[in-house]
Amino acid sequence: MSDRITVAGGGLAGTEAAHQITKFGVKVRLIEMRPHRVSPAHNSGDLGELVCSNSLKSDSLDNASGILKEEMRRLGSLIIEAADKNSVPAGKALAVDRIKFARYITEKIEENPLIELRREELTDIPSNPDNPFIIATGPLTSDTLSEKIAELSDSSHLYFYDAISPIIDGDSIDCSKVYRASRYEDGEGDYLNCPLNREEYYRLIDEIMNAGKIETRDFEKGIYFESCLPVEVIAERGRDTLRFGPARPVGLKDPRTGNTPFAVVQLRSEDREGSMYNMVGFQTKLTYPEQRRVFRMIPGLEKAEFMRLGSVHRNTYINSPALLRPTLQTLGHDRIFFAGQIVGVEGYAESAATGIIAGINAARIRLDREPVVPPPETSIGSLLNYITDQNIKNFQPMNINFGLFPPPSGRIRKAEKKKIIARRALDLISGFEPFLLSNPAMNTR
Repeated sequence: MSDRITVAGGGLAGTEAAHQITKFGVKVRLIEMRPHRVSPAHNSGDLGELVCSNSLKSDSLDNASGILKEEMRRLGSLIIEAADKNSVPAGKALAVDRIKFARYITEKIEENPLIELRREELTDIPSNPDNPFIIATGPLTSDTLSEKIAELSDSSHLYFYDAISPIIDGDSIDCSKVYRASRYEDGEGDYLNCPLNREEYYRLIDEIMNAGKIETRDFEKGIYFESCLPVEVIAERGRDTLRFGPARPVGLKDPRTGNTPFAVVQLRSEDREGSMYNMVGFQTKLTYPEQRRVFRMIPGLEKAEFMRLGSVHRNTYINSPALLRPTLQTLGHDRIFFAGQIVGVEGYAESAATGIIAGINAARIRLDREPVVPPPETSIGSLLNYITDQNIKNFQPMNINFGLFPPPSGRIRKAEKKKIIARRALDLISGFEPFLLSNPAMNTR
């Protein structure tokens, strides 16, 4: 492996890192265990396969997630390119056709002459590699490699359970009982909405609460990420909690009645053809038979055919503040990098963004250049600042949000504050030039 940078993991972060490295003319060996060995959550051998949802969240610049994706576009992100080219209607969100999205990424990697793709399981990490080594194996890292990571980091792993929403066959939805609308938008929207009256809603809550569930193992504590809670965990917090969360009806007036329903279950298209729909926010650990029984109580889903049922899997994360520098280099191991969800960022775009930085810095180290970090006023910089903040004592995974950005100076109205943060971030990322080296002659290395 002496002539190449090694990237372990063919998910969003790993493929993004490999893509960024080749911009420097540097060769990459990308190692992915699938399909040689499958994970509990993946369905194919394609690179960059999305597991939990087909949405990369908001694409609007009044949202921190939208700022992050625009920064990634300006840095030439492969993942955002794939998402833009394979998007499906989802209001202000950037959602994708999962199959076409993963196939696009796979083809781009396979076609890149500087990338050697190896389909095998990585079981060891070199303690002092000659060339940079990026670990981007994700939250479903194999047990064998997890043990090696634990030895390397000399720190305990964090973990919590991640839940996946069901996907429904579009032809099995009773369209006479649902309506199309996006929240607060006029005209025909991008979501199918299943309206529930008071009686239907509370009956659904009761059944969710009483249904059989897949429990965590005795020796593990189920710790869930707050923005991806199973629907039954939300319901356990109060019978109206779901109605103010994933099933909130605000901004979804039913055009057939002119009224806003008591609650709404939204369905988001998984593909452009509308043949598959994801139950938005209904990630679950209900048993498979109970999912079919309970979710068919929702108006319009009485005869629903489930193309994928919800499930729960354990995600593993390193204690990044105790292990990583903002460059994503490991403390004490300058040539070993981490990237992706394993570093404690939550979300598809966030994971890929760390792959961008790990890839850039691995290539710069390979070319004997100093590693770089975007300013903390950018969304990428603010994320890196958070996950490597050694003052954090109880580290938990985090999505990008406005609370991570340094606030603008002075007294500013909330709406204007977001605009200032967005403008400042994009101006700074546009001036961030990690691909410009003091020696412009970058031959293939």
